[in-house]
Amino acid sequence: MKKVYLYIIVSFISTQCVLAQNLTDGLMMPKKDFCTGVIYSTDSWKNYWEGSLKRDNQNLGTVTTNNAMWMGSYGITPKLNVIAMLPYVWTKASGGTLHPMAGLQDVTIGAKYRFVSKDFENSSFKAFAVGSFSIPTTNYTPDFLPLSIGLASKTFTARLNAVYSLKKTWYASISTAYVFRSNIFLDRASYFTDGQLYLTNEVAMPNQFLFSGSLGYTKNALRAELTYAQQNTLGGGDIRRQDMPFASNQMNFIKAGVMVMYQLPMVKNLAARATTSYTVAGRNVGQSTTYTAGLLYTFHFSPQQN
Repeated sequence: MKKVYLYIIVSFISTQCVLAQNLTDGLMMPKKDFCTGVIYSTDSWKNYWEGSLKRDNQNLGTVTTNNAMWMGSYGITPKLNVIAMLPYVWTKASGGTLHPMAGLQDVTIGAKYRFVSKDFENSSFKAFAVGSFSIPTTNYTPDFLPLSIGLASKTFTARLNAVYSLKKTWYASISTAYVFRSNIFLDRASYFTDGQLYLTNEVAMPNQFLFSGSLGYTKNALRAELTYAQQNTLGGGDIRRQDMPFASNQMNFIKAGVMVMYQLPMVKNLAARATTSYTVAGRNVGQSTTYTAGLLYTFHFSPQQN
């Protein structure tokens, strides 16, 4: 239903990219390193929550969302990274008569700053402030869920990440964020949601709270972790019985996953990474499983690293 439901499941990527490819972790690209590439994701579900009611819909069958995302991450300083992402999304349903949709979605640009770095005798603690914004890059419609490729809302996200490491082997990380979302506009003069008729094409989008965490182990070429992700929409109504989802619906979920990464010894700077993620609870979202594969490359612009 939305790009935030797409999580990395399987990827083959440069080691430096592994260390700083998203805005939620506690890792950084080194100064003057630039990681770029394309990551492919596929997300599918048959059962979904209509409000709190879990059900399926024979008119939909299985809904699949595919995503090919360009990403880039650059180390401006050892404490400051900038990250950009732009996905191309295409959707389809195995049943019914709904047409597939495809197109460029929203570009995201963000910055991650490490403002605390404290080493102890056998452990360390780091904290990061992250800010990012996203805007639609095409005039796609958000009014065709669950096959819309996005929600067409401009967003600003304020985030805090923290990581505690023990003996450079075990670690725990958390990330919390608040997402501010702009209103969107539909290609119709009125709509009905949350028990009320609105005689306008403007839809107020409720803000969101995000939380994620991981428990991990790293040693030599191996990195493995258990992951948890939660989204809470701060307002919005439920999907009406036998109706389509609506852009401002309350979309909540809890996802759990496992990630394993192994640095490939035969190719310098390449690593194999596998993750599985599953929606264990939700409201007005599909009970989805996601798989992702990608290839990224790191350019070292600092002379001493070449």
